[in-house]
Amino acid sequence: MTSLRDPRTLRAGIIGTGAIAGAHALAIERSGLGRLVGVVDRDPAAAAAFVERIAEPAASAPAGAAPTAAASAPAPVPAVFADLDGMLAAGIDVLHVCTPPGVHVEQAVAALEAGVHVVVEKPPALSLDELDRMSAAARAADRQLAVVFQQRTGTAAARVRELLRSGALGRPLIATCHTLWFRDPAYFAVPWRGSWATEGGGPTLGHGIHQIDLLAWLVGDWQSVTAQLWRLDRETGTEDSSTAVVTFEGGLVASIVTSAVAPRETSSIRIDTKRATITVDHLYGHGHENWRIAPAPHVSAEEAAGWALPDAGERSGHDPLVREVYAALLAGEPLPSTASDPARSFELVTAIYASAEHGRAVTAEELRSDARFRAGLESTVVERRPGR
Repeated sequence: MTSLRDPRTLRAGIIGTGAIAGAHALAIERSGLGRLVGVVDRDPAAAAAFVERIAEPAASAPAGAAPTAAASAPAPVPAVFADLDGMLAAGIDVLHVCTPPGVHVEQAVAALEAGVHVVVEKPPALSLDELDRMSAAARAADRQLAVVFQQRTGTAAARVRELLRSGALGRPLIATCHTLWFRDPAYFAVPWRGSWATEGGGPTLGHGIHQIDLLAWLVGDWQSVTAQLWRLDRETGTEDSSTAVVTFEGGLVASIVTSAVAPRETSSIRIDTKRATITVDHLYGHGHENWRIAPAPHVSAEEAAGWALPDAGERSGHDPLVREVYAALLAGEPLPSTASDPARSFELVTAIYASAEHGRAVTAEELRSDARFRAGLESTVVERRPGR
């Protein structure tokens, strides 16, 4: 790679070229603020095949864009490196970590210590201790660590957060947060899945964390968690389902259910406030059509009309997240709220596991001060298999 570069464009690298890496490559290109210059994978053939796929002109064009001479010109082909050290030595500004969670901490810390910003897929680590180590490395290097919680993005979510934080909808009272997905037995047969040692948890951490993160981003800090874990129908070392009751600062009480055995899949949040009910029902991403704000009977139509979502809307996803992160990096500004506070939802999930393991409520204060919880847990899973 040449040392000459456009100061308005960040040089990006990706480690791990599995399915999610494609979303990162597209988001980097579509941002207009970055260029993918290198990739690494433990399987060099997989890395080469990934580069071949993303080098196709159609892959780099913004969704729905009309073809132009510039858009149809092939982008520079990213280099395939033998290892992360080689890619860091060649010179990148941002590393996108798309590997299994068991290796996130070592890869992120290596990049941060090399002076490279890091964008890491969820879950960011196997434990809060590991996440603390990553955050400390970012502070020491004066670099940024952004965790991919893309459900926070989108113009509808931003508007709802604004209405909640301003008090326009009244005090939040009760909420539900459901991640009901379906993963067949073959999904859990992948060697690193379903193991506390390599995945750090089950669907609550790997799947439910997205909606849990969105709920916490909307309503604020949590106070306590009471939870149970269940292994209902999958052969796994962790849970395949979980149930929890979470209290938040300000008095909100939320019921959180996560499952990987739900044939009709849905992701949903409902928040009942003193003046309205907010709902979002989707699966893997939401747009304006997925959100609804229903006023309470005593709220006038005129007031409710003032809660409307903006006319121009953008869906949630990797595209807005990467664009907002890159814009902040280029401007030398703090990360946007859509990518900051990486520990908030990870703490909540850890508290779910800790509560299940110890059979009692776990508070935020306790979680943040007790080394046992921060080191990672092999939680007790309640087996409930009727007919077996």
